Parts: sequence; structure tokens; C-alpha cells
Amino acid sequence: MQRLSVETDVTVVGGGLAGVAAAIGAARTGARVALINNRPVLGGNASSEIRVWVCGATAHGAQKYARETGVMGELFRENQYRNPEGNPFLWDQVVHDAVRAEPNIRLFLNTDVREVEADGPDDARTVHAVTGWQMGSERVIRFTAPVFVDATGDGLVGAQAGAWFRTGREAAHEYGEEWAPGRADSEMLGSTMFFYTKDTGQPVRFVPPSITKDVSATSIVRNRPIRTTANGCDYWWIEYGGDRDAVADHEEIRDELWAVIYGIWDHIKNSGKYDADTLTLEWVGSVPGKREYRRFVGDHVLTQQDIIEQRRFPDAVGFGGWSIDLHPAGGMYAEEDGSKHLFAAGLYHIPFRSLYSRNVGNLLLAGRDISATHVAFGTTRVMATCAVTGEAAGTAAALCVRDGLSPRQLADDHIDLLQQTLLRHDASLLGVGWHDPADLARTAEVTASSRLGAPSVRPRPGEETSRFSLDGRDVGILLPVEPAMEFVEVLVEATGATGVRLELWSTGGGENHIPVEKLDEATVGIGPGTHRVRAPFAHKAPDGENVVVLLRRDPALSLVVVDRPGPYGVLGLVSRTPRTVTERPQSNAWSAEELRRRCPVVAVGGESTAYAPGQVTGPLQRPYHGPRMWSSEPLGTDPRPWLRLDWEEAREIGSLDLVFNDDVDIDLVNLHHHRTPFPVMPELIRDYRVEALVGGAWHSLVTVRDNRERRRSHVLGEPVRATALRLTADATNGSEWATVVGVRVFAAQR
Repeated sequence: MQRLSVETDVTVVGGGLAGVAAAIGAARTGARVALINNRPVLGGNASSEIRVWVCGATAHGAQKYARETGVMGELFRENQYRNPEGNPFLWDQVVHDAVRAEPNIRLFLNTDVREVEADGPDDARTVHAVTGWQMGSERVIRFTAPVFVDATGDGLVGAQAGAWFRTGREAAHEYGEEWAPGRADSEMLGSTMFFYTKDTGQPVRFVPPSITKDVSATSIVRNRPIRTTANGCDYWWIEYGGDRDAVADHEEIRDELWAVIYGIWDHIKNSGKYDADTLTLEWVGSVPGKREYRRFVGDHVLTQQDIIEQRRFPDAVGFGGWSIDLHPAGGMYAEEDGSKHLFAAGLYHIPFRSLYSRNVGNLLLAGRDISATHVAFGTTRVMATCAVTGEAAGTAAALCVRDGLSPRQLADDHIDLLQQTLLRHDASLLGVGWHDPADLARTAEVTASSRLGAPSVRPRPGEETSRFSLDGRDVGILLPVEPAMEFVEVLVEATGATGVRLELWSTGGGENHIPVEKLDEATVGIGPGTHRVRAPFAHKAPDGENVVVLLRRDPALSLVVVDRPGPYGVLGLVSRTPRTVTERPQSNAWSAEELRRRCPVVAVGGESTAYAPGQVTGPLQRPYHGPRMWSSEPLGTDPRPWLRLDWEEAREIGSLDLVFNDDVDIDLVNLHHHRTPFPVMPELIRDYRVEALVGGAWHSLVTVRDNRERRRSHVLGEPVRATALRLTADATNGSEWATVVGVRVFAAQR
């Protein structure tokens, strides 16, 4: 047996997506990182051992323009390109490769942390080291670092270090939460295991193992959907242990889940109620996917109100969008539904003060153990959101080590440093402005070969259009306004005389893309046939804002639609009854699926700067009160569009960051929830060139072909002194417009 010591700047314990993102975030901020995982593969609940699909802020389409950027966005995009079938083993390698690509990370798989060295009084403790046993190699490894990140999910490191934590459910009076129980209790969300099936094409018998439970004698058959076409996460409701201790009773919970999985399969195969003769089991999990255990106490405890009211925090370092998704403690045996959901009107913000321990001064938190109540945890627990908190915590850890700060000092006195660093990495922040004075692009004059004007869509000559009926459903059109609109005109078709009822709605905030507050209304009478209906909706938004033009349901009326995408930021919305009906506006009450990559025929009156070249040097890097990007005119009109940055005096340029549009409205997923047809997002610029104007002549700096990344950072071999830069888009990955989110330019590092 060997005994080793590993000293780094940051030690991250836990190799789920939160830990992976934390390690990558810290490494990219310059820290030497040890990433420790007690399993042979990375990914945690998303790995091939457990196979939970990665959910996040998009909420499978319920939220709009919500997909994560930063580390999680990179993983989504790479998996989409390499693994569109959702093979869980290939997903393992996507995650593994992302870690291996970072030279500052030392990865320790199969290493189970068992001891934590910490000291100090109860309210001011410090972690000094953690020690783990690496299976297979028979090594005992002691890890030391100035800062630690607990991404273990269950909160193993924090608990052994003496960090304050909660388990179970808080009482309603503690935080005033509507969904909290009247009295605090120990109930939690349970654990789940999955199984995969396949059709062999020939009869296959199933002999149930001894552990098999007779599910026909339970409430499961009566209350839960059992289908031969279901697979993997379709059986998310196979859940147990919410009324047990998820750690102390781990073995019992696993055995019960196994018993029910084989019981369900026995029921399908041998009850005679299903056409399943040729079906067989392909895979059954052996590691329960845990949903909940310890939640540590930070300087801010995230609550239901923070989520639903979309509270904005001065120390926001990430966002989420999954519903508050709570399950009964009885899990699969409960008489009530397997889950209940509550959405906000859009995305919510996560403060940095929820990502470190209140009483352990050098411990950061990432993933499902962050500082949140049980109710708020119902949304922050999903893995893409866990990765968002991981990237923020890891980046913060690196800054703390570099500058000799505690996490609390970083939160209190240097939060702008953390936010600007995260924005530089294109992390998942919303509404936080980029203003780094080192960015030379902020002082440049930006022009372009062309730009899109007010968002309008008209049928092309000879183009066929389709009809979208308003029978039984309201339809909205999301439109960006900057600085003002004078009117809106839509093309409709009526089967008889009717009054077209139109309304103008505010979205209630940059985070939202649904109607929240009515601003104006109009009714226009028309006869049968096709009509351009104009609503005199005048609205001013000098800093940019989204509005929704709403057409109320009418059995005699249809919208005329072109079967191609409109300008980015224009989105059709179809009303639907949310799963949980409340008086609050909920994003899942409006679906974009029916009209996604199709567009109602619409025209907006007035000049618009929503797609102006200057957007690329502006403070916002993703849709917020508008698309926040430059868009050229269609490539048929401007086949080689370019952006140009000019300075009054020559600037020394050492590197530049380009942020392209990868359509964060499209929901990507790692496993088998659904398929997205694009291996590379069409909006991404595929081929591009960057040139510098030096001494009155253009010199080539960068030429890229086959790009499929959102953020490209180019460090020049030799700095250049230039009075201008020009980015030329030679081709996209399919979009008819060239769009660019951000251009950042920096001097050479000395």
C-alpha cells in the first residue's frame, strides 16, 4: 500500500457535473486543481452507471432562450456533435475529455474520500486536508489546498469538516414559503434506479430473480404509468427512500429499487397484459441516483420566493429555470402524483452567497448541497444547474487562492471580479453587464457590411406558407423593441367576418419571454380571406425590451406562417394549460415548440437597433431584454458579411475572444429524452477570418474553418499594433443570417 501527498491550489471533491465544472472553472482561472471522484467515471447521476438525462434551465422547452453557456454549454454542444444518439458510454467520454483537456487538473478516479482534517471553533472552522483511498491502485492519498469545493452531492466533506447543514423540510414559518409544510420534518426526495430494454425480434422469456417484488400487490400498478415503450428516465418515478436516511439506509434503498424494477419487468413480461414477448432487459442500474441529502447553510439561503419572484442579487453568479419540482416522500408507493411543479415567469438568479459555507471559511459548495431550502432545492438540484453553480464556485475558489481572499471577502468586496471573470468565460449569468476596462473593443467604433432592421418576416416570391389555427388557443409573437416600435402588422386568414383581438404585453423582465403585463389592446374587424392586420401599438424601449403581441383565440382565424426561422429573438408562443395552475404567470403556460423554427408573417414599424453592430461590444452576452447580438441581412443579400472595429489611435492587440450565437433557445440533452436534428447549431458561424489594419493595409490574423464552438479565444503569436480589426463570416452552419454575440479585444499579457 502506497501513501501519497498531493498539494494543489484547489481541491474539488466529487466528479459529478458540478465537480467537473468546478474543476474546469478553477483550472481556467489559473489554479492547480485536484479533482477527486469515488467512481470510475465522471458525470455523477448523468454517467453510464446511473443514466439520468441532464436537465437544466430550459426545462425541456418550458423556458425560452435558457440553455446554459460556459462549461455546461460546451458539454451539451460537444455531446450533440459526437453523440446525437445519446449513448451513455460516449457521454462519459465527452465529460472525461473535457477534464483531460485542462492541463491544470489532476484527476483521481476511484478515490473515496474518508477523512477530513479541519479545526477551529464551531463558527469559524478551516479545512486543511482530505484523505482518500484509491481503489485498484491501493493508495492512500492526502490532498491539501488552501481552498476546497464540496461537490459530493451528499455533502460528505462539509459534514466531516463541521459545516452547518440542514436535511429534510423546513417549516413554512421559517422562510414564509408557500410550499413548505406547517411543521419541519425529515422528509426528502428519494433515490431512483433505471433500466433499459430492447426488442430482440424473437421470443425471450424472463425468469424473475429472487429479489423481485410483486408490484401487482402494491399501489404502483394503480397509480404509476407502466408501458413497454418506456425506457430509462421515463421511469423517473421509480423512487424510494424519501422517508428514510439516504446515506444510512443506502443498501436497503438500493435493494428496494432493484426489487421494484424486476417486479415491473416481471409484470410486463409475465402478466399477459402487455405485448412484450420479444422484449428483453438490456441494462439495469446498480447505483441509486440520489436526489437529496444535506444542504449546507451559506450567507444566503435560497428560498421559494427568490425563485418565483425572480429576485435579482448583486452577487448573482448563475441562473436556473427548472420548475420547483417536489416529489412525495413515499415515492413510487405514494397515492399522490409522483411530482408537482411550480414555474416562475422565466429564469431565476443564484447568488454567490449560497455557494460557500457560513462557518467553514475556506469551503465552497457546488451542486445539490448548496445553501437552499428544501423547496428551492426542488429546482437547483437538476444537473445542468448544478454545473452552473460548480463553474461559479470553482472560478471563485481560484480567485480566492490567487488573491488571498476568503469566499466571504470575495462576496463582500470583490464580487465584480468574480462576475467579470465568469463573463470572460461565457458562463451562465443573466443581466450582469460586461465592463472589463481591459477590453479594448469597448472603446472602438463598430460598423458592419449590413445589419438587420426592425424584425419583419414576409413570404418570399413563390414561397408557400402554412396556416396556424387560433381555434381554442391564443398565440403570441415575441418581438424585440429597441428603441421604439410604431405599429405591428400580422398576416391572418379568416373563414368569415370576425374581429381580430390583439393585445400588447410586457414580459415583466429581461429574464422572461412570455406575456406578463398587458400594455395595450385593439380589435380590428375583417371579412373572409387573407388580411394584413395592423395594430397601432406604439412602445418605447430605448435600452431594449421584449414585448409580446397576443392574438386571442378565434375559431374563424388562422395566422399565416412561413416554415423557416425568423430573425433571432422573434418567437411564436402558443398558450397551454400549465401542469400546475396558479394565478402567477408561469413560463410553461406558453409553448414555443409548435412554432419553433417557423415564423408568423409579421412586420414591425419603426427603426430598430436590436441587431446593430454595436451590440457585440455591449454589456450583455445572451438574450436579455432582446437578442443582444449583431445580425447581418440575409446571406443572399450580403454573402460575406463583416464586422469592423475602429480605434482613433493604434492599439496593441494580443488576443481576442469571439462569442457566436449557438441558439440558446434550443434544448439539448445528453441522453435519450429527445433528439435535436442539428449536429452543429445552424446559427454558429462556421468559417471566418479576422484581419488587422496595420499601417493602412489589412493583415490576416486568424482563419478558422468548420467552427462548432460558441466561444473562440485567439491568442496571437505576436502582438500587433492596429487601428482596426475586421471579422468576416464566410459561412454559417446553416442559418441564413450571420450573427455575432460578442467581440472582446485585449492587449498582450506582460
